Amino acid sequence: MSSKIKLGIIGGGGDSLIGVLHRIASFINDNYEIVGAVFNPVWEENIGFAEKIGVNTNRIYPDFDTFIAKEMALPSSERIEVVSVLTPNFLHFPMAKKLIENGFNVICEKPLTTTFDEAIILQKALEKAKTIFAVTYTYTGYPMVRQMREMIKNGEIGDIQKVDIQYYQGWINPIIHKKELRSTIWRLDPKKAGISCCIGDIGTHAFNMAEYLTGLEIKSVLADLNYLYEDNSLDIDGTVLIRYSENVKGVIRTSQIATGEENGLQVKIYGTKGGLKWEQENPNFLAVLSEDKPLQIYKPGHAYNCELSVNGTKLPPGHPEGIFDAMANIYLGVSKAIRKQPYNLGEFPLMNDGVRGMKFIEQCVKSHKDGNVWVAL
Repeated sequence: MSSKIKLGIIGGGGDSLIGVLHRIASFINDNYEIVGAVFNPVWEENIGFAEKIGVNTNRIYPDFDTFIAKEMALPSSERIEVVSVLTPNFLHFPMAKKLIENGFNVICEKPLTTTFDEAIILQKALEKAKTIFAVTYTYTGYPMVRQMREMIKNGEIGDIQKVDIQYYQGWINPIIHKKELRSTIWRLDPKKAGISCCIGDIGTHAFNMAEYLTGLEIKSVLADLNYLYEDNSLDIDGTVLIRYSENVKGVIRTSQIATGEENGLQVKIYGTKGGLKWEQENPNFLAVLSEDKPLQIYKPGHAYNCELSVNGTKLPPGHPEGIFDAMANIYLGVSKAIRKQPYNLGEFPLMNDGVRGMKFIEQCVKSHKDGNVWVAL
């Protein structure tokens, strides 16, 4: 039995949703052990949180630079092997770059960086280091999403004709209408979030899904974004037309002011022989459409599903699996790569997926500001 992979975490302390999601995901398949961290830049909160969740405090560091220095001083056999970067967007680039340059494997939250140029620098650094790098587009971990990918790859719905992806949330709606409130949200601060809020936060998930599932690269986009107020510099809603080719087109619809919506990611993909529909809020149900057969509903854990889907299912059929399990499947794929075990390329998003996500964000903003015109990716 191989020993557990030594995991370090940067950020994600306190009541962070991302923090608990990553921690639980790392535990689910018994592949990782959290051995070091900087959960919070405030030392009292940092060390207190480590004690609260039961992480040994002898490798809880006061800041990121100390984390690097102290870990690099250890023998390689004792050193942390992979680091999860769970900080706000503006910290992804400097932290990921230093981790790569020091030989650490990295699991990084999305968006990859705050600019496309930074993403390219990271990509070049990774090519030189030849370490493992995953970007946590979490929804790729759902068994039924993986089932969709393999069905499309195997030609079961024919050639792709139309892609329609919607991601609606409503959480910013109570905040955006009050200037004193919106100034307190880091996702609306360009110094921390980058040039986009909605497209950068959830639009990149939809974009990644559009390429992950179809196996096709989007060639150009036309975006119409909504900022709602002149003094709000980051988009909080947007519609993006996408073109894979002259005859393969689609739409990405995203919003964080869709009042009452929770986490409404919906995927619809139509081919020459059939269609597929899936909703994140009901992740165990995949609708398979055909012109000559009744509607079929696929569910996880059954033998009729593909190997990639079955391997990402932990419970018998009928037992709901959710977002923790989806993230756990990404961590499982990374563990295989670190241990140099065979793995499916669909098991975790790669550096290139993060780079393309950054290009998508920048070109959507450019398309809107240039007068809602088509721009190339």
